Amino acid sequence: MAQPVVRTPEVKVALSTASVYPESTATAFEIAGRLGYDGVEVMVWTDPVSQDIESLRRLSDYHGVPILAVHAPCLLITQRVWSTNPWTKLERARAAAEKLGASAVVVHPPFRWQRNYARDFVDGIWRMADETDVRFAVENMYPWRYRDREMLAYAPDWDVTNDDYRHFTVDLSHTATARNDALDMIGRMGDRLAHVHLADGSGSGKDEHLVPGRGNQPCAELLEKLATSGFDGHVVVEVNTRRAMSGAEREADLAEALAFTRQHLATASRVPGAPRTPGTPRP
Repeated sequence: MAQPVVRTPEVKVALSTASVYPESTATAFEIAGRLGYDGVEVMVWTDPVSQDIESLRRLSDYHGVPILAVHAPCLLITQRVWSTNPWTKLERARAAAEKLGASAVVVHPPFRWQRNYARDFVDGIWRMADETDVRFAVENMYPWRYRDREMLAYAPDWDVTNDDYRHFTVDLSHTATARNDALDMIGRMGDRLAHVHLADGSGSGKDEHLVPGRGNQPCAELLEKLATSGFDGHVVVEVNTRRAMSGAEREADLAEALAFTRQHLATASRVPGAPRTPGTPRP
């Protein structure tokens, strides 16, 4: 029996609400709907709308944009969002994901000065994961650098593959900042890779979050690998558009990122040399 020559990728492409900063969470839903993203990842931060489940539900319904993931408030600027207790933050993130229909909670490893939290983090994430169908996907980070000095800011480790987690998030801006081999890290994650933050970086030491294709990270190779490996998570465009001179320029960057992502997912789904099925993207 003849085999199909085209496999349509099932990977959904979402927009992180952080990608529109300094614009609002509401603006992210509007842009995601207009550009045709499959959904959003909500970055819970100081914007009150990002913290309010009913407001998020209304935005999702109004724009017809599903919420696919929730990013727990674990940045320096969100230390007081949803409590100062980091476990309470994760419990609220899980509850938000469950109520909003999101399949993943993204969480960073603790800061080193959060000693009690860091000490129990690996076991605690396993306990929380056992209590829900929502995936707790722990994200790779990077050492902080200033000139020739390096500070290890995260514990147990910024390289999350050195610890035992059920699910991982890989962020390609973070691999650039850490100056490590992204494909090697992804290989170590194996089938525990459950979530992707797609962005690019040049290895400058800054967490750049460039539009994919504008740096030196293997963004295209990663997408092509996902499309052929049975990956069942989401790809989230998480780029920095704060230097955009206008809303139109920001939207153009986000449209470019979406086109790049979909092109490379679709390219990998075609058998080389096979005739193109009408309606499928041309590489």
